[in-house]
Amino acid sequence: MVGLPSEDSSDSTRGVDSDSVINDNRNNDQRVYFVPFRWWKDAQCSTSGESDVKRGILYTATPGTSYAGPMKLINNIFNSDLAFNLRKEEDSLHNGENGEVGVSGRDYALVPGEMWLQALKWHSDAKVAAKGGKSFSAAEDDMADVYPLQLRLSVPRETNSLGVKISKKDNAVELFRRACKIFSVDSEQLRIWDFSGQTTLYFVNDRNRFLKDCQRQSDQEILLELQVYGLSDSMKCREGKKDEISGQHPANGSSGASVMINGCTGTANSTSFGTNASTFCGRSGEAGSLGLTGLQNLGNTCFMNSAIQCLAHTPKMIDYFLGDYCREINHDNPLGMNGEIASAFGDLLRKLWAPGATPVAPRTFKAKLARFAPQFSGFNQHDSQELLAFLLDGLHEDLNRVKSKPYVEVKDGEGRQDEEVADEYWQNHLARNDSIIVDVCQGQFKSTLVCPECKKVSITFDPFMYLSLPLPSTTLRTMTVTVISTDGTAQPSPFTITVPKSGRFEDLIHALSVACSLGANETLLVSEIYNNRIIRFLEEPADSLSLIRDDDRLVAYRLNKDMVKAPSVVFMHQQMEEQYIHGKLTSSWKTFGIPLVARLSNVVNGSDIHGLYLKLLNPFQIQAEEVLDNCDTSESTAVEDISQKEHGSSPVSNGFEKHPDANGVVSPSECELQFYLTDEKGIVKESQIIMGETVPAAGVSGRLHVLASWPEKYVKEYDTRLLSSLPQIFKSCFFTKRPQESVSLYKCLQAFLMEEPLGPEDMWYCPGCKEHRQASKKLDLWRLPEILVIHLKRFSYSRYLKNKLETFVDFPIDDLDLSNYIAYRNGELSNRYMLYAVSNHYGSMGGGHYIAFVHHGGGRWYEFDDSHVYPIGVEKIKTSAAYLLFYRRVVE
Repeated sequence: MVGLPSEDSSDSTRGVDSDSVINDNRNNDQRVYFVPFRWWKDAQCSTSGESDVKRGILYTATPGTSYAGPMKLINNIFNSDLAFNLRKEEDSLHNGENGEVGVSGRDYALVPGEMWLQALKWHSDAKVAAKGGKSFSAAEDDMADVYPLQLRLSVPRETNSLGVKISKKDNAVELFRRACKIFSVDSEQLRIWDFSGQTTLYFVNDRNRFLKDCQRQSDQEILLELQVYGLSDSMKCREGKKDEISGQHPANGSSGASVMINGCTGTANSTSFGTNASTFCGRSGEAGSLGLTGLQNLGNTCFMNSAIQCLAHTPKMIDYFLGDYCREINHDNPLGMNGEIASAFGDLLRKLWAPGATPVAPRTFKAKLARFAPQFSGFNQHDSQELLAFLLDGLHEDLNRVKSKPYVEVKDGEGRQDEEVADEYWQNHLARNDSIIVDVCQGQFKSTLVCPECKKVSITFDPFMYLSLPLPSTTLRTMTVTVISTDGTAQPSPFTITVPKSGRFEDLIHALSVACSLGANETLLVSEIYNNRIIRFLEEPADSLSLIRDDDRLVAYRLNKDMVKAPSVVFMHQQMEEQYIHGKLTSSWKTFGIPLVARLSNVVNGSDIHGLYLKLLNPFQIQAEEVLDNCDTSESTAVEDISQKEHGSSPVSNGFEKHPDANGVVSPSECELQFYLTDEKGIVKESQIIMGETVPAAGVSGRLHVLASWPEKYVKEYDTRLLSSLPQIFKSCFFTKRPQESVSLYKCLQAFLMEEPLGPEDMWYCPGCKEHRQASKKLDLWRLPEILVIHLKRFSYSRYLKNKLETFVDFPIDDLDLSNYIAYRNGELSNRYMLYAVSNHYGSMGGGHYIAFVHHGGGRWYEFDDSHVYPIGVEKIKTSAAYLLFYRRVVE
């Protein structure tokens, strides 16, 4: 903020060069604390003696009748802002400090952070000594009494007076209420001793106008953030579980304050509030614990709050943003955001780590975010991982230490060791990218692509900022396929199998063969059924399974390998249906059921087609109980029956011969069963198949398509419902909750590192083939970062469906060991990690809520639910809501 003045503050700023004053102020920025003067004087007198007490400027407060001019009444009505004047007492140097004027309970002091810390140490040591202690540690009561307060100062035309306004817009309601108690000047006199030189600077600034880039007109407001200490009315957390809050905080965990001077923003340096492991501890139920500060929800901003809290507790990033990070802001980076995202994030993080801070409203940060990332504007719910990705990338570019990025040519790594190529890639990356984000969060992949045609291998080494791990249910796909025998020995059976989501048809055939116990002499012919017809055969093993949709219906026909070269026949079925059209009852042929497929012998006539069709229908026949034992379904019996027909032993009707059943009774329904040659769609009846006449050979496709017309009596003898039952590939159920799945984080990592083919939309241009190919890709972890962020891909999107996976991921908390998953083992770095933060999403895709779990040292975990911060047990960290996992490297 401002520098420390000399002992004669009022005189030291007169007659000196104003530029030197400002330079000195900028080089010695400190926070300004507002404390009771008696508390301050006791500490000073005890450490330096009564005569050596530092001198300050005395100001007396008077009601602000002239502060807002004629608008004061209107402001009071609509804003209820607290306004008053501070008038400088010229004789304060000769009276107040030496005790000649009494010190009342309404006397206060403005002191810089260093002096406040000295006084705090003296008072704390006095308490410790009274209790027999030996070392300094800030008392819990003291820390609970520190809170920020924003004042708007104005220098009227009378230069010995300051206008002060405390607004509800700048402060939380609770802070404004407490400020009214402190600064009310209507009842008692208020006096403020300035030991910081802050107010004197405003006077110098107003008279000499030495800040050329930040000049202002008289009466323009200046925003000043004070740290008010020792004046609270014991802010207690009155909400439920907050009464249990307690925590240990980093010794260097303080923040600087922001101040607006003549329209220019500056940021104060951080001040160390502790010197050893004996760190600040917030008392149970109090909001003064460092870092345990919530973020207000501005309207569906929980996604942002959760991600920010995880970053705000990331080691090294805390120290970085609480330090002088402004020196590294890159305002000239065309890929950056003029440093505005970094400044807004740094200011927000400092407020979260301010002593005694109350829940912070991240309005400024939200506004900056919406400006540079319009997708996050408004008040809709968004994805915290998308916010995190944008924020990390934005912070990196805003803080990139490389001012001019050199051109780097990537060299071919063929013939060289992977270690050499990887180091070259990494050095090229650092030549263009160097920031705290790269230092802490970035690692390196080894990416291997293999062309399926020429087998060309391409290896690259790419940086990563986080790992997006798929859940096993997102890498695997469940498919239901109906298997039908072609020898008439079994009814259709549906089999549910699991295949890789990005797999090929050969994966489907392999899984289905295992599921249905396919014989060594058998093979499967898979087809897609639509409208009771086969619309395509799936015969290309390399085709992607993505061509099969969930609402498709597949049938796999079991065929004999010995007859693989023989032509096949595809039977479709139709029956007469009656319906009313324009009030008139009409009849028409309608297809029904699953097409049946079988192999044909070399000589095919009408009798062969007839007997083969009856054989395929055997599993669907409805048998009477009294004739079940007499039913002969063997192929030989069918052949004998057909042979008898051919020799004229049974009468002929409508082109079909009648033949007796096992009891010698002729079935009248068979007389009306007719067959027709047809096209692939079963629409055109080309010619009727006559018993005993030769059937034309199969076409170029090697398949003969036959349409069987069923009479009404014939329909009653067979179970057409069983013949027509065909499930979808996958039937999604929106109303039935699936049992919760459980998977290890290591399984997710294995799925991520598994070799898989690229999708049709991600074709790779092969330098060998000079064509785009659907290559196979394999990722390996090569270089791990100090902070490892893991994104669990719970949300899946498709053209027709959005879904969230509730899979429970069992992730390690204390020991994530990645030694077995990294391709390059650098003996100098540890591959073990410890969890320190989790971003959780509760609810569904349509609506949900984000909260964060954060480790705060000493085995203590806290839940950050927007404004509310609660302690939680470590046993509650693992839930099916875990979405983003934050790990830090464990030094071995």
